[in-house]
Amino acid sequence: MKSIKHMWPATVVVLGLLSPALASIWPIPSVYVNGTTNTVVASAQITAPSISSSILSAAIRRYNTIIEYESFTPPTDYNRRPPDPEGSLTGLTVSVDSNDETLSLETDESYTLDIPTTGMAKLKANSIYGAMRGLETYSQLLVANGGYRFVKSTPIHIEDKPVLKHRGLLLDTARNYYPIGDIMRTLDAMSFNKMNVFHWHIVDAQSWPVESKTFPDLQNKGAYGANMRYSYKDVQEIIDYAQVRGIRVIPEFDMPGHTYSVGLSKPSIMSCLNKQPSWDNFAAEPPSGQLNIAKPAASEFAVSIVSEYVRLFPDSVFHLGGDEVNRNCWEQDPDVKLYLEANPEESVETLLVDFYDKVHNAVANLNRVGMTWEETLFHSNYTPPKNTIIQAWIDEESIPKTVAKGYRSIASPASAYYLDCGHGGWLTNVDGGSWCDPFKTWMHIYNFDPMANITSAKQRKLVIGAEVALWSEQSDATVLDARLWPRAAAMAETSWSGKTDAIGHVRTTKEVTQRLHNQRFRMVGRGIMAEPLQPLWCARNPGSCFAP
Repeated sequence: MKSIKHMWPATVVVLGLLSPALASIWPIPSVYVNGTTNTVVASAQITAPSISSSILSAAIRRYNTIIEYESFTPPTDYNRRPPDPEGSLTGLTVSVDSNDETLSLETDESYTLDIPTTGMAKLKANSIYGAMRGLETYSQLLVANGGYRFVKSTPIHIEDKPVLKHRGLLLDTARNYYPIGDIMRTLDAMSFNKMNVFHWHIVDAQSWPVESKTFPDLQNKGAYGANMRYSYKDVQEIIDYAQVRGIRVIPEFDMPGHTYSVGLSKPSIMSCLNKQPSWDNFAAEPPSGQLNIAKPAASEFAVSIVSEYVRLFPDSVFHLGGDEVNRNCWEQDPDVKLYLEANPEESVETLLVDFYDKVHNAVANLNRVGMTWEETLFHSNYTPPKNTIIQAWIDEESIPKTVAKGYRSIASPASAYYLDCGHGGWLTNVDGGSWCDPFKTWMHIYNFDPMANITSAKQRKLVIGAEVALWSEQSDATVLDARLWPRAAAMAETSWSGKTDAIGHVRTTKEVTQRLHNQRFRMVGRGIMAEPLQPLWCARNPGSCFAP
């Protein structure tokens, strides 16, 4: 049998040299061993005799439905005769060591999968969420041809686990609204790619769509409309839907900047509300508006927001934002000026440190871990608690700088992982590009390595995740799928499988193109409108569309 450990040898550069079964799997497994037999699928039914988890039971029902209705034919098989079967698959049995349904950063997602030439396949995992990842792999191994379904290259043995614990996708639902069904479809697509964190950037300056029971007017006055709101019930439905797919939901309530929408109901605690036309002196984008950090009521409001939404969102991590604050906004505020005149020992910087301290203490007191954008660490005098997770986005060097300070880092550099870039500027009197041009191709995303320039083993362990981001100045539900997929899948593989194989070979886009073609067509078949990588002719003729 042919063994491929943690990817493939450096000598293999054309996917056609790989096993046909491996060509179906995305992201690629850690350890893969296969034979040369084609096994016909007599039954692909999944059973789990000893499992008592309702979450895993729901996942099994979901995959049984996917498998029952899916008839995926790889584009390379469009004119090939069905393979000659030499064995028969009679189903899959699933076993787990624990039925614990806790989902966290430390959840074990490893699994082993064995598919014999004839008989019953077996999936084993330590946790129910590891079993979910194995179910996805199992579903990808089933291919159709000539009215039959097969598993190619049996017997197959897979051992698999992720390289990074946090494999995320940020969706901004404040600048433009996304209906619940579109968010759920996004969660489906994430599960097809073994992603495990939905970072819900749920509010921003432009709108406050989520219900608040503490301050009802935040939504009443801050949502775009009655049909563009998220109720508590909606949020709980999203959280439950995500968990059944092994996905954590981390909410972000960005403060003290990006808060104009708060001012629609609470103007007394705000600074520089919608300064026009010179908004650029007060904010990164219109409309301007920040919590007035000189007013105790503003800090009390922020702590109340943390207290309310920590109870709605159960994840152990709570994102506090903290990015792109504008000092001039406060320096020009009459109330801030009066406060500083009366308190000459203080400054805008000391007020900002005090604000950050209050909200981070609120998170800690509620037994949660704070997560912030990198400005909190690098662009202020505040020293976040050491367990704070820092999301690095400004440039790629922010990642090694973060871990050098001893903080855990989520890699989200705009230069590689911002999926909104490249559609031109959105300010209507400027005919030009966007600030983060160019468009991030799937190849550019795939080639980025979060571990680049980090040589210390201790510091490399502090890079705990990677996350693509779709900011929504120019996106809404009409373009959602194509903006995300299959580009987000490129990051999904490198964060699950790593950039290198067991012998140190760095995987290239040339090697993985055909597998991503297969994954894109599979997602389309499952209702995800992922954009094409190339003309169909290229997908049907591997290796024929590479640059000379």
